[in-house]
Amino acid sequence: MNEPAKPLLEIQVSRHFTAWLEAARIGLAFTTYQTGKLFLLGLEANGRLAVFERTFNRAMGLAVHGRQLYLSTLYQLWRFDDALEPGQRHQGHDRLFVPQLAWTTGDLDIHDVAVLNDGTPVFVNTLFSCLAIPDVATSFRPLWQPPFVTRLAAEDRCHLNGLALRGGRPAYVTAVARTDVADGWRERRADGGIVIDVGTNETVVAGLAMPHSPRLHDTGDGEQLYLLDSGTGRFGMVDRRRGRFEPIAFCPGYARGLALVDRWAVIGLSRPRDNKTFAGLPLDDALEQHGVAPRSGLLVVDLVTGETVHWLRLEGIVEELYDTAILTGTERPMALGLKTDEIRRTIGIGPPATLP
Repeated sequence: MNEPAKPLLEIQVSRHFTAWLEAARIGLAFTTYQTGKLFLLGLEANGRLAVFERTFNRAMGLAVHGRQLYLSTLYQLWRFDDALEPGQRHQGHDRLFVPQLAWTTGDLDIHDVAVLNDGTPVFVNTLFSCLAIPDVATSFRPLWQPPFVTRLAAEDRCHLNGLALRGGRPAYVTAVARTDVADGWRERRADGGIVIDVGTNETVVAGLAMPHSPRLHDTGDGEQLYLLDSGTGRFGMVDRRRGRFEPIAFCPGYARGLALVDRWAVIGLSRPRDNKTFAGLPLDDALEQHGVAPRSGLLVVDLVTGETVHWLRLEGIVEELYDTAILTGTERPMALGLKTDEIRRTIGIGPPATLP
């Protein structure tokens, strides 16, 4: 007798995950670049979890800016705009993100994405080891590069990956190693990770293992710099005065993708690939010590207590997440993709234009 086929994807959540979404009045977004998906989470009318997904090739970096959502893909940077007015709904959804604008960048291996105070998107151009902004005539315009990177070259010299803004300006970045040769970071994955102050070019903390997702956040006790020390599975904050990383919680997986709201951290987890990039990291021993196999999904961590208060687990084809984002003031978001007829039939009319 044949057993029923297992679904391609199973999603499980902790008991109070949906109640937390409702109380916080937020939705969540996350990307799975291995399977090329953008997921949007919210609530059904009956209070159950609402899951919406669309396909974008190598979906990675996410940024929320007002009613806009930015997404980096294999060779483009997309801007989605919410087509709904306040109080308006579309098929039960209160956010309808439409892919409205794209910059074709080429395959720059874009990681984190953010939006500057003037509304310009900025991204981590990992291939060229720099921060960059999109351009209408070229692939990108370089904005900043680490002081130890001596040449702008398509060589992924230090694996620059994470970006934190302060007041709409780049403040901190993460890199896997302080190296200045093609692909040199791979030899220092376990202990070469650094955080750099973009304003001063100084290294704030060193000795990390493949750090990702630096984020500045104020819970009421002053602004703190949080990040994921992915190669050890630790989520924590940086004591910038002492130059130390202070762990807050252990994450049972390769942690990558961090979003912060109030006193909560939403962290993406991945099951590490069986290859040289992820093999031999301190995370291996940490998982064994905690008696757990690596997981794929989301953790919600209390920034004050360090406790994991809610979780979402993904079983099946989704093994790797890259980024997470908070969608405030929404109950049930959705987005249009490029592979269905929906986008052909979604038409908006702007204000009248005048002849020059």
